[in-house]
Amino acid sequence: MPVQIPSVDEWSSTGHGPMDQAEGLRRLFASGRRQRLVPVAFNAHVDCTPILLERLAGALHELGAHTLVVDAADSAPRANAMAEIDLTAAIESLGERMSYLAARGLPLRHVNTRGSCEAWLSAVETAAPQADVILLHANPRDLVRLLGRREVRPVLVTSLDPASLTDAYTSMKLLAQRSNLMTFDLLTGMAGAPKAAQRIAERLASCADSFLGAVVREAVWLDKRDPADSPATPALARLAANQLLDPEAPDTGFGLAPLGVAHDQHAY
Repeated sequence: MPVQIPSVDEWSSTGHGPMDQAEGLRRLFASGRRQRLVPVAFNAHVDCTPILLERLAGALHELGAHTLVVDAADSAPRANAMAEIDLTAAIESLGERMSYLAARGLPLRHVNTRGSCEAWLSAVETAAPQADVILLHANPRDLVRLLGRREVRPVLVTSLDPASLTDAYTSMKLLAQRSNLMTFDLLTGMAGAPKAAQRIAERLASCADSFLGAVVREAVWLDKRDPADSPATPALARLAANQLLDPEAPDTGFGLAPLGVAHDQHAY
């Protein structure tokens, strides 16, 4: 049965789920495969991606999930040589429910004759049995090689820079055409300009629908000046919670209002 997610009112009134963390994990990961994969497409024109990743990982933490951040993007630290010998030993603990794997260059080192490196991603999942969520940050072309035909909803990142919007759309087009993924989430980093961030989201959603037949399901804008450990806004908590659901599950009523509706005004 689909996992039941608490209502928006419950989240916004308390800042946390109504369940304790242990019960939350039991319910969020009750069906089928325990680990969830959240792919994030690298955007070279976004200067606050580490902040956005940390805020997203924090929102997953608030849900009670242990998150492994696998950073394989061009901006990531180069992989430790140990990663080629023992992936588990190369994973760095960042706290009780957070760990990190520097993986720049690793996917391309494990491409098979068909251009796939899905086996390497499976090895990462096996090497981190403690992880409830694999937050995978990688270049879009590497994501295509890593994901294969997995049913996931990639997260795109943007800033208010028009070049970042073009980059996000290019990533969406590549993933739609080569991996047949047609629903996406969007994280936008900004500095006190939520209306501009909303326009960015609306424009990307319009292009996705008009030219690709794709959908931007959740769009969240975050002020990059806020502390990285700030509690998740209701919109970010909603995005994180929906990422933990089976992608094929019916809408729980916990999703985003249609783009163009100011769905998180109280957060700013």
